[in-house]
Amino acid sequence: MLMRTDPFRELDRLAQQVLGTPARPAAMAMDAWRDGDVFHVEFDLPGISPDSIDLDVERNVVTVRAERGELDGDVEMLAAERPRGVFSRQLVLGDNVDTGHIEASYESGVLKLRIPVAEKAKPRKITITGKTENRQSINA
Repeated sequence: MLMRTDPFRELDRLAQQVLGTPARPAAMAMDAWRDGDVFHVEFDLPGISPDSIDLDVERNVVTVRAERGELDGDVEMLAAERPRGVFSRQLVLGDNVDTGHIEASYESGVLKLRIPVAEKAKPRKITITGKTENRQSINA
């Protein structure tokens, strides 16, 4: 069987995955870093109402869902560059974080998460004992 390929269709499909479509916007931009015993994650959500943001944690997966609704009324759009619809992003966290104590805040269009390191993942000292009088401690 002979199949024709359309290189522009593949390019269009790739652009939709990266840039999104009006019906399915692209993923939200994110920064993440560790500062001592806390992981910080920030999501850019400009123009999103705080009431439309959902944050769920299940096991070690954090799901952020936000929605930018359509404009009200019968308006004539002159430019439509900002995506509208539902945005969603999932983060798979390691076992070294304490998902029970995640803190979230939303200010100036940025959703900020503070995720503490779990106590079991923090370094601790272990004392070594033996028959001799000299005792040493090592970091574990």
